[in-house]
Amino acid sequence: MRVMMTGGGTGGHIYPAIAIADKIRKEDPAGSILFVGTKRGKESELVPQSGYPIEFIHVRGFSRKNMLQNVKVLLEYNVAVREAGKIIDRFQPDVVIGTGGYVSAPLIRAAAKRGIRTFIQEQNAIPGLTNKLLEKDVEKVFLGFREGAAGFKNPGKHIYSGNPVRSAFYRSDQASSRAFLNMDPDAFVLLAFGGSQGAGRINKAMVDVVEHFNGAPGVIVVFVPGKYYFLPVLTEILEKEIQLEDNIKILEYIDDMEHYLPAADLVISRSGALTVSEIAVSGKPAILIPSPIVTGDHQLFNANVLGKRGGAVVIEEKNLTDAGLLLEIEELMSDKKRLEEMGQRSRDAATGDATEIIWETIKP
Repeated sequence: MRVMMTGGGTGGHIYPAIAIADKIRKEDPAGSILFVGTKRGKESELVPQSGYPIEFIHVRGFSRKNMLQNVKVLLEYNVAVREAGKIIDRFQPDVVIGTGGYVSAPLIRAAAKRGIRTFIQEQNAIPGLTNKLLEKDVEKVFLGFREGAAGFKNPGKHIYSGNPVRSAFYRSDQASSRAFLNMDPDAFVLLAFGGSQGAGRINKAMVDVVEHFNGAPGVIVVFVPGKYYFLPVLTEILEKEIQLEDNIKILEYIDDMEHYLPAADLVISRSGALTVSEIAVSGKPAILIPSPIVTGDHQLFNANVLGKRGGAVVIEEKNLTDAGLLLEIEELMSDKKRLEEMGQRSRDAATGDATEIIWETIKP
């Protein structure tokens, strides 16, 4: 089978596409897979790192602030559709799968016009604009969360698959992950991160958490400020004259989250769709702090998928205080039974292997 994958911009669109591709490659080793993205998106580095070929088209998303710029965007879109058509005609895919981001639109539209089977996968509890517009063009819509169905118009096309999570998350457990990371098997491990670029408000609160638990016996804090905030956070810690002890690990970025998440006892993070799904698959209790600046407030809806089930405490950023976060952490740490229940409810929110459901639907 020849499969074309498209989607990009952020890791939240790209990692699900890679997980789907890995499943297809496993089930059909003789098949061919080609990714199509943009050079400015994260796919330009993540896809080759995963061992897949990628080609590029020239397209960008609409601006919500500069309407005049959208005239140019529309002109570029028409060019992108022609570019997509040329790649499709050359590669001759049997199936085209889009995982979101504006780059998906030209490929899905061009493929649908040629009678090629097309599918989209929506990660968020509130669907993105591109996927909502593409629903009419595709055979099926794979939903990361059941709640996402409300944002689409044709229930007959919907399949609740859950979000494609890399298979390593299903294989990992706390004991083996801690051994791999050389962590104390009996310590309480707190993992905090805000995405690849970081989250300034979470980082500010976490500096106080670091100071509080610095040197605390039986506690390990893994704090990932993100590439943009890494040096400012280290500077703030230096200015506060905090002499970091061995139990505090401050990392710029984690590229093997499949080890760190299973190793944790409690997770503090934003609530991007993929992050929420990885937390659920790993069965971890969490404190989720949705980003307030994403389109449609979809991170709040993602967070509430776990929050309403009892798997996470949801704190909107407008309500976040440094003291309040520390108090919430301490209360959870002191209530082992509640943490265990939260972890189970988090795991209950996960589907089985989403890539299996997707493969069974798209296979010839």
